[in-house]
Amino acid sequence: MDVEERVALVMREPTEEVITEGELRALLETKSRPRHYIGLEISGILHLGSLILTGFKINDFIKAGIDCTVFLADWHTYINDKLGGDWDRIRKVSQYYADAFQFFCPGVNVVTGSDLYEKTPGYWENFVRFSKHMTLARTMRSLTIMGRKETDNMDLGQLLYPPMQSVDIKALDLDIVHSGMDQRKIHMLVREIFPKMGWKPPVCVHHHLLPGLTEPVKLGLDENATEDAKVSSKMSKSKPASGILIHDDEKAIREKIAKAFCPVGVAEGNPVLELVRYVAFHEFSEFTVERPAKYGGSTTYGGYKEVESDFVAKKIHPMDLKNAAATYVNRIIEPVYKHFKGREPALN
Repeated sequence: MDVEERVALVMREPTEEVITEGELRALLETKSRPRHYIGLEISGILHLGSLILTGFKINDFIKAGIDCTVFLADWHTYINDKLGGDWDRIRKVSQYYADAFQFFCPGVNVVTGSDLYEKTPGYWENFVRFSKHMTLARTMRSLTIMGRKETDNMDLGQLLYPPMQSVDIKALDLDIVHSGMDQRKIHMLVREIFPKMGWKPPVCVHHHLLPGLTEPVKLGLDENATEDAKVSSKMSKSKPASGILIHDDEKAIREKIAKAFCPVGVAEGNPVLELVRYVAFHEFSEFTVERPAKYGGSTTYGGYKEVESDFVAKKIHPMDLKNAAATYVNRIIEPVYKHFKGREPALN
């Protein structure tokens, strides 16, 4: 596989941004197996966004000949009060995450924070040195990576989260750091401070965040926004109706998608079209909308833009789109569902 093919795999959707494409190309020209990671908090049951979409991107990296690691951030989970700060539960759910990603992304490495900190000489020295380059104000702004606002009532330990996440990248000796768009801010901090410390700044790859199935909510600007309002409706396990879990069977998937927000002829903020674009077309080259002959008959599309165009032109009814999307989503989730069937209670 040549460099351009490898670059194309990294740039492929759901990738939204690469910082920078030139650095990525240079890296792939000079290093046969660059080191990649994505860091994840351990926060409960996995869903279509957290395993499937993330796993799609990891698999793209693996196909591109990149050495991929899922970093299970158990200490960050504890700091952020996830899973009640219960270490037994954090360890149990970490094993579940490891199982899920190794099943869905064959060949991926899995590393826990606990193992990394125990086996990395000088980690805490580097942590202190890195922290000296951060002002308290910058640290507070970076806390949005934890899903928190500056006004939240936080303990001192939570201020350790941004520098720890940054120094993890140094400890793992990474060439490429990968995350959803919600982690962009910490990567920009890393690219700013690492050169000051004589450390190599990594290439950053940020993928699209799959929205929930409910109507999106308009929020005000943040410092990285470029539009008058941003849409925020990230798929979340805390809102069962808005997310498709990897433990949902076909009936549950169809019921959830049938209730999804999908206004007639509207593409913007439409979560069902997002399923078609980022889930179905990532794995399948064609997408078929099945209808009785009296309603126009079945139509097969070879690309997302064709589906969107017909939907906006009202040539596809929302319910027909939902039924088709549910079929393809179920095909993708079903092997994972079967892998874990009967083992869901272990998460409780």
